[in-house]
Amino acid sequence: MSDTQEHIIMLPFLALGHMIPFLALANKIQERTNYKITIVSTPLNIKYLSSNRQNPNNISLVSLPYNSFDHGLPPNTENTEALPLKDMVTIFNSTLSLKDPLKKLILEIIKKDGIKAIKNLTKLPVWCIGPLLPQCMIKKGEKDQILESRIAKDHGLSPEKCIEWLNKHPKNSVLYISFGSQNTISTSQMMALALGLEDSEKPFIWVVRPPIGFDLQGEFKSEWLPQGFQERVEKGNKGLIVKSWAPQLQILCHGSTGAFLTHCGWNSVLESLSEGVPIISWPLAGEQAFNSKMLMEEMGVCIELTKGVESVIEKDDVKKVIDVVLSTSGKGKEMKEKANEIGISIREAVKEEGKFKGSSVKAMDDFISTLLCTRNLSS
Repeated sequence: MSDTQEHIIMLPFLALGHMIPFLALANKIQERTNYKITIVSTPLNIKYLSSNRQNPNNISLVSLPYNSFDHGLPPNTENTEALPLKDMVTIFNSTLSLKDPLKKLILEIIKKDGIKAIKNLTKLPVWCIGPLLPQCMIKKGEKDQILESRIAKDHGLSPEKCIEWLNKHPKNSVLYISFGSQNTISTSQMMALALGLEDSEKPFIWVVRPPIGFDLQGEFKSEWLPQGFQERVEKGNKGLIVKSWAPQLQILCHGSTGAFLTHCGWNSVLESLSEGVPIISWPLAGEQAFNSKMLMEEMGVCIELTKGVESVIEKDDVKKVIDVVLSTSGKGKEMKEKANEIGISIREAVKEEGKFKGSSVKAMDDFISTLLCTRNLSS
């Protein structure tokens, strides 16, 4: 017999003629299986279903946020009961507002069930610890003290010069570009990226590494960029070209940084989201394409510019994506808000203040306790 339990999620339309049969169907399934069932709807509908639920065992009722006033419906209107015909299309369209809350609920369930699946597969305990970021990134009050001493590398741009340059730009206005220490793009892609950056007229910090076909540790060559590009952008204080390695933590923690164009390596993703910085992705290798897909489709904090080193991009593609992500309205605003929410969740997970312990801290405590217990039993 399998150790995992199947889980069914039901979302009936906002009508009693749908919800009551769904509840009956859930009861019928329960009579024949041990499946876990969750019925989701709006708060008032869940309250109604609660009063009509005969067998609560293993059937959960979960409410999703919904405000009829936001959709132009009469107060406390959450189903079609006694609703005028003229408002039927309105309530139908209003159900689109349940999409993101439902997706979040499903992801939470998958996360819990996924951990259980790993435990069942390996027959070993699993602890979810992380993200493992420097405390200076987690504690908002310590941003000015950030020192990247984790890795012994020479800065192509000193932290002091970086902060000085960023201080000259408005909040959330700067695009930071880096493809990590082991990835790069082609010469033609680099040229298109440079032209698109210049056309966007948005300030940027770009860590430029030798393109495909050149030694990654080699010297910078001006021929990789449009003629006069570096001089133009630096003269107008629109861009900083870094020819080695940039102080990434300082850049992402600075209030002027508004977006991160990255290869979507997981460390870079965590560092960006911990600061509420939305992402423009350009996956190049390994699991990066999967990271990009998750950030776009499940988290809503990313737009993918392109993939790999063989794709063809135009400067207009670059400008268009930059304009969207750095916008203070529309899609850009939504991405920023979601990134900020994730940043709060990350900080909460690793937070330890007084009696409060975040989920990562608790997992670490349990992990260490288990290790000590195992050692004591074997001694």
